[in-house]
Amino acid sequence: MCLVMTVEPGKGGQVFLTDMLEKIKTLKQYVIEQNLDLDIEVDGGINLKTAPSVKQAGANILVSGTAIIMANDFKVIIDELKSK
Repeated sequence: MCLVMTVEPGKGGQVFLTDMLEKIKTLKQYVIEQNLDLDIEVDGGINLKTAPSVKQAGANILVSGTAIIMANDFKVIIDELKSK
């Protein structure tokens, strides 16, 4: 597993750093080229707006804290994040 941080570590609720999408894409391409069995985990700023682009870039594990904690219904937001 490789973890890509998409915020500055240490404080919840930060804005997703969009320039990290290119790093995720580059990592995913490397994984494919090297035929590696590697999960790409992304942590930071994951919400309903950012999840689709992170998945499209190549991540297959997303860590979402603030988006879930601030939601009215944890199950609903988790289900929505999974479906994005």
